[in-house]
Amino acid sequence: MDKKKKKLSKQFYEKELVKLQIELVKLQEWIKQEKLRVVVVFEGRDAAGKGGTIKRITQTLNPRICRVVALGTPTEREKTQWYFQRYVAHLPAAGEMVLFDRSWYNRAGVERVMGFCTDEEYWDFLRACPKFENMLIHSGIILIKYWFSVSEEEQEKRFQSRLKDPTKKWKLSPMDVESRNRWIDYSKAKDEMFTYTDTKLSPWYVVNADDKKRARLNCISHLLSKIPYEEIDYGLKELPPRQKTKGYVRVPKDLQNFIPEIY
Repeated sequence: MDKKKKKLSKQFYEKELVKLQIELVKLQEWIKQEKLRVVVVFEGRDAAGKGGTIKRITQTLNPRICRVVALGTPTEREKTQWYFQRYVAHLPAAGEMVLFDRSWYNRAGVERVMGFCTDEEYWDFLRACPKFENMLIHSGIILIKYWFSVSEEEQEKRFQSRLKDPTKKWKLSPMDVESRNRWIDYSKAKDEMFTYTDTKLSPWYVVNADDKKRARLNCISHLLSKIPYEEIDYGLKELPPRQKTKGYVRVPKDLQNFIPEIY
């Protein structure tokens, strides 16, 4: 059994996070310049820390270049489409990176366990998914898939925390509660999904997510390592002089609706 690691200090974590976020900005500029198309898939147990990691990745990035896709329940119309169709609509154009907070793998997870799809639809997905991802990769898309792995004990701890925290209660959906009751079913579904979709061309990268801080740092560090990039020097060392007033008079403040300064 692995020896439990010492808890990271807040100071060390924040210092390392800033370093990684600076590198993410460099990566972003490289993606824009080289017109790369990057897709990063985040999957895993409920409360495994996917959202927190995505938030730290996007925190310092330009939302026009790096955007998050978190689709809700499909509409009646979408249910009649080719399964991958609504995800294809959100794929990146040149110079963009898209982070999928859950993805087409819903069919192999929640839909399979909760009975939201038929057996035929499920097995058709497992057969089609590797081909679909091969098509994305062969089209030039850089596809990276992360599975956030969390223990049953740690998930329970986080669920209880959400229940007690008014700012996090919204994270505890009825589906989360049901997933808590079907831990083994989800484990079996994940194992079966990996059997078919953990391929040489499009492998799954597992993130040990029991320690949130370590999971975030490790995932971001790994992401940076998967896309070769260089720092771009734009040559801007200092800002040019500001425009001179030249007689401009601002509109009086009492003619504008300022919000109350409560703080």
